[in-house]
Amino acid sequence: MNPLRLALAALLIAAPGCRDASDDGAPASGSGPAKPTEGRWKPARTVDPELAGKIDDLEQMAYLSGSKPGAGGAGVMVHAKDHVAPGFNLYTSGHAPVAVLTDLDGEVLHSWKVTFEEAFPSFPIDKHEKSHFRQYFRRVRLFEDGGLLAIFEGHGMVKLDRDSRIEWTYDGKPHHDLEVTQDGEIVVLTREASVIRRINPREPVLEDFVVVLDESGAEQRRVSILDAFESSGYRTLLARMPRQGDIMHTNTVEVLDGSLAGVDEAFRAGNVLVSCLKTSTIAVIDLDAAKVVWAATGSWVRQHQPTVLDDGQILVFDNLGDKSGFGRSRVFELDPATKKIGWTYAGTAGAPFETATCGAGQRLENGNTLITESDNGRAFEVNAGGKIVWEFRSPHRAGPGNKFVATLFEVIRLPANTPLAWLE
Repeated sequence: MNPLRLALAALLIAAPGCRDASDDGAPASGSGPAKPTEGRWKPARTVDPELAGKIDDLEQMAYLSGSKPGAGGAGVMVHAKDHVAPGFNLYTSGHAPVAVLTDLDGEVLHSWKVTFEEAFPSFPIDKHEKSHFRQYFRRVRLFEDGGLLAIFEGHGMVKLDRDSRIEWTYDGKPHHDLEVTQDGEIVVLTREASVIRRINPREPVLEDFVVVLDESGAEQRRVSILDAFESSGYRTLLARMPRQGDIMHTNTVEVLDGSLAGVDEAFRAGNVLVSCLKTSTIAVIDLDAAKVVWAATGSWVRQHQPTVLDDGQILVFDNLGDKSGFGRSRVFELDPATKKIGWTYAGTAGAPFETATCGAGQRLENGNTLITESDNGRAFEVNAGGKIVWEFRSPHRAGPGNKFVATLFEVIRLPANTPLAWLE
């Protein structure tokens, strides 16, 4: 994105929250392609042109590539080598559709890149030339052979080999998060815009799904997160949900390994942990029963990235719920049995911590916590006492005097024993 477009993007920022970039879409074209000669087909459900345009606009929403003034310095700013969890860092950023693998000193070891147009050449880009979704990878996952899965927010997912050659694509509108299970299945969030009359009889809304793909990207099953709440004892939590637009904004999916099943059967292996931003709710969904079997709300606001820890706690990235005065963001541990908050990191007066959108937290092997402060293009590692032992500031800047920093979507710490023979 050139400096002028970045500056204009900054002017578009509206109310806080993990917001989308606004109505970047355009109405769908009037005539579709000719009916394919292969496959199974039936007449598509039709809507009036105005509704079609609104549905299309909803499905084009994505994050701004970058909107915050960049803080001074770039690269690794702090590295207390004797106190940092060993390994490698894999990160994605709003500056380009690229994933970068580095060592702990910030030296680039490898990168993967593919444009949306290369991955999805038949997608009608000209309809949505202002959209941001095709300019970056929202989330990635690395395979042992150097292959990579990457999400173009809300539109497609691509499987690359180690040399960024395309192996397959999935166009089921994936967004925010994915996980690869031990047996090779891919669990990913997807969404669809439609008129759901019990929610809003006049306006389309975005409905989120948990979708399971096989290792080649073929869809095996899907579960509506809205239906999962409605068919459960937690349906009253939907009263928090807006009745138009992006009604849930689910931003995390994690497949449970069963380690907490002794605490609560809801956490049995195969169930999934999700985070619904618009209702500030963390929930567990039984995919077989297609219903929510555990849920929690609390003092956190518009949270991201809940993840089950080895000690049975749930680590949560809380974007807007902190009241310490150092910033509105914090990372904390939640006891799933009592739903009480334990260990918390919320920044300090000298190192405030806040990101209204995105963000991630990862508990490391040595007990430290890696935190991605997305809006400010910053990631840092803190020990149990809250001391910063490693810090990275994004080098991806733009605008006059490098005024803007690209959103740092997520920094993942890969263990030191991560197979990297493919680098040779």
